[in-house]
Amino acid sequence: METVVVIERKTFEEIMARFNRLVNRVEEIRRKSEAKRLGQWLDSAEVCRILQVSPRTLQTLRSNGTLGYSQIVRKVYYRAEDVQRIIPVVEERRRRAALKGKSI
Repeated sequence: METVVVIERKTFEEIMARFNRLVNRVEEIRRKSEAKRLGQWLDSAEVCRILQVSPRTLQTLRSNGTLGYSQIVRKVYYRAEDVQRIIPVVEERRRRAALKGKSI
């Protein structure tokens, strides 16, 4: 047997307004979270490709503090803005190495 609940229009509208605010807030949090996850973090393979360096050179950039990173279990991630910031540094090191007949 079904139960019918009757409430005043004003009460129903208040409930719906609160519900809609909750839905909007949850959606806003989801969008921000998704943007952070997808837009800001790169894995090692992507960074090697962008900087045109080997995995060992990337390890050196991490070890000497040139490039910040975060590690989750065994996977290393880099913030896109940090990678963009060190492109000139890597290019300068590449230029200096080329003058010595070496490469990075």
